[in-house]
Amino acid sequence: MPSDIARKVLRIEAQAIQELIGRVDASFDKAVSMILDCRGRIVVTGMGKSGIICQKIAATLSSTGTPAFFMHPAEATHGDLGMIVKGDSVLAVSSSGETDELIRLLETIRRLGASLISMTGNPSSTLARQSDVTIDIGIAQEACPLGLVPTASTTVALAMGDALAVAVYSARGFSEDDFAALHPGGRLGKRLLKVEHVMHVGDAVPKVTPETPVLRGVEEMTRKRLGCTTVVEQDGRLAGMFTDGDLRRLLQSGRPLEGPIGEHMSRKPATIGGKELASRALAIMEERRITSIPVVDGAGMLEGIVQLHDLWRVQLF
Repeated sequence: MPSDIARKVLRIEAQAIQELIGRVDASFDKAVSMILDCRGRIVVTGMGKSGIICQKIAATLSSTGTPAFFMHPAEATHGDLGMIVKGDSVLAVSSSGETDELIRLLETIRRLGASLISMTGNPSSTLARQSDVTIDIGIAQEACPLGLVPTASTTVALAMGDALAVAVYSARGFSEDDFAALHPGGRLGKRLLKVEHVMHVGDAVPKVTPETPVLRGVEEMTRKRLGCTTVVEQDGRLAGMFTDGDLRRLLQSGRPLEGPIGEHMSRKPATIGGKELASRALAIMEERRITSIPVVDGAGMLEGIVQLHDLWRVQLF
């Protein structure tokens, strides 16, 4: 049954990755240190299916703060070796460690002054012997019934490449801010969008003082069209919020729309900092069932206001 074959493939590949854990040793640590110390770029190279895995490893390194690119080993011998300069580090991936196209590059890599990290399933191979450090990615068997198609071997190469990239960027102290700077577009970029990038500021912020008459506060709400107004002290510190809901409750109470707005405002509104993620603002709005949040600094000074429609506009959800 196809489903039986699928389960067998998944078990073999899962076991192959599990067996890698015991082989993460000082060689792995040395490879991480070499990448961190590299003053140039990380040149990732491999042939065939390994080459496809190399492209993903290079992309992951680049997207997490380590300049890297993929170099096709066959094209390298026809001019692309010019991509490598002194100070670069080469990461070569080969299950056998005897891939002809890679072996032909070894002398030139050394002549160009680049260091060499290898990931191979054969620690005694030519590639491993010529490398500064070797990471063992050997497997007991391929998931292919014929034992011919790279399956478990490419899976473990991908997993070890991910482990290497994550260890490197963790050591660098790579943060959400750094990730956002490198991923301004797409859904990832939107998830990491900051409140300060979508909030209203300056004259666009509805703002009154606690002494402002209620009707004047309603006029401010109407002008700014955000369904609320912030209430701030003379020094700019947030004192509270007056919303459409507060106005409805005041009308239902039968009390006259007189007196200062400070007597009817919400004194402890939810707030958020400008450096926080916009997705956090959305979570607060959903939890509190509100549509606007004032943005304040560490001293409680009003900086702006973010509104639910702002998050709709950038398609945060």
